[in-house]
Amino acid sequence: MIKSLLYFFWAGFFEIGGGYLIWLWLREGKPFWWGILGGIALACYGVIATLQSANFGRVYAAYGGAFIAMAMLWGWKIDRVIPDRYDLIGACLALVGVLIIMFAPRN
Repeated sequence: MIKSLLYFFWAGFFEIGGGYLIWLWLREGKPFWWGILGGIALACYGVIATLQSANFGRVYAAYGGAFIAMAMLWGWKIDRVIPDRYDLIGACLALVGVLIIMFAPRN
């Protein structure tokens, strides 16, 4: 379970960070190489996601929930946008969904 959670963290870091670099390149006028670095980070995200032991659909559904929470943290710490209580409630609900999808006992 710890290994799986670490994969979620690293995949989220590369996915959100890569998207953010491309955002800054295209929307904020940063240099072209920021977009290239963003593309490389997104490719790393794709590789890290394959390291999970669950099937593709389950992994990507769970990543969606984990990325909701991580994107809130990214926005708060990097963009300085403080999440309100509804953001926090939504992120917590998404994380509960991740735990159910990935770690519920199955036959």
